[in-house]
Amino acid sequence: MKAKVTIIGAGIGGLTTALTLKQKGLDVEVLEGSAEIKPVGAGINIANNAMQVFQKLGIQGKIEKSGHRISEIKITDSLLNPLSVVDLSEYEQKYGVSSVAIHRGELQKILAEEVGYEHIRLSKRLVKIEKEELFKLTFEDDSTIASKIVIGADGIRSVVRSQLFSENTLRNANQTCWRGICEFDLPEKYHNELNEAWGRGKRFGFEKLNGKKVYWYALVDSKNVSSEEIDLVNLFDEFHEDIPAIISSTAKDQIVINEIVDLKPIYKWHRGNVCLIGDAAHATTPNMGQGACQAIEDAYVLGKLIDDGFLMENSFVEFERLRRKKAHSIVNMSWTVGKMAHLENRFGVWMRNKAMKYMPTSVNKKRMDMIFKLN
Repeated sequence: MKAKVTIIGAGIGGLTTALTLKQKGLDVEVLEGSAEIKPVGAGINIANNAMQVFQKLGIQGKIEKSGHRISEIKITDSLLNPLSVVDLSEYEQKYGVSSVAIHRGELQKILAEEVGYEHIRLSKRLVKIEKEELFKLTFEDDSTIASKIVIGADGIRSVVRSQLFSENTLRNANQTCWRGICEFDLPEKYHNELNEAWGRGKRFGFEKLNGKKVYWYALVDSKNVSSEEIDLVNLFDEFHEDIPAIISSTAKDQIVINEIVDLKPIYKWHRGNVCLIGDAAHATTPNMGQGACQAIEDAYVLGKLIDDGFLMENSFVEFERLRRKKAHSIVNMSWTVGKMAHLENRFGVWMRNKAMKYMPTSVNKKRMDMIFKLN
């Protein structure tokens, strides 16, 4: 009889891993701290590499139906004049899938239903993990569980990582991020694009989700944000008129605020029968749109190793070897892009915009080739 795999965290990475392992015939149990799986958060862009995984899992259609195709990524100046344009149609043809913008909560719901709620235990917030003969997991409600195999999918502030692994340095990018969803009559020219406008020390991105729903995000250097309530419309009033209009169309309860933090690359993701995945192993800033996508790739590689004949508990060394280089490349690249996007010096911004406008298309292509190719 195969040992049960205990997955800590019912986020996108944890649920995708559970679905993958379940389809490989393993017994999985997902333990989630929240009392319910509900549509919280904002939008998310499921890039081509992650959609390839969902295609293999048989849920591509459900995700496409609930979201919206994105076929172009544009970095622009503050007035939405393009600086860098990435056409994704080549990858759509090559891999047979498109990038999809979707509400994060909707994706989580699709995954939870596919895993089956009978495999998910809610209100199980992990507070302690100890290695005995088996792992002893203690939860906030004082209950305990013993498990032979544990996968820590419990996010950037992972309890599993903090208690069992020595490397744990979180880095603050000193940027504040607002994310929102609104009903907005987005001009048709934007419908299949992700646009991100770069100004001085701030930027704004937006894309269509479905119907009239638009997902947007705004980032500002934290030093320029006071503790008082910020008037985002005023903060972005020098940007293209569509941007303040999108912000104005958003109800306050549809906006979430976070500080941008990542995990300084760590080189040990497993210890015996415990393994970290997703943000617990390689949390990245959101500048490449690859945080959740890399967690989804983690699930794919674990499943592939099972197909190759590895026992779950023996796959973690090879999993780390296969995944670490790409995941760390994304983390480091994303950190650099975030700093470049937030230049404040006028001459520096002018030079940045000029350099981006005349950057050879081969540079972006090489980057996209690396990101979209599965391990």
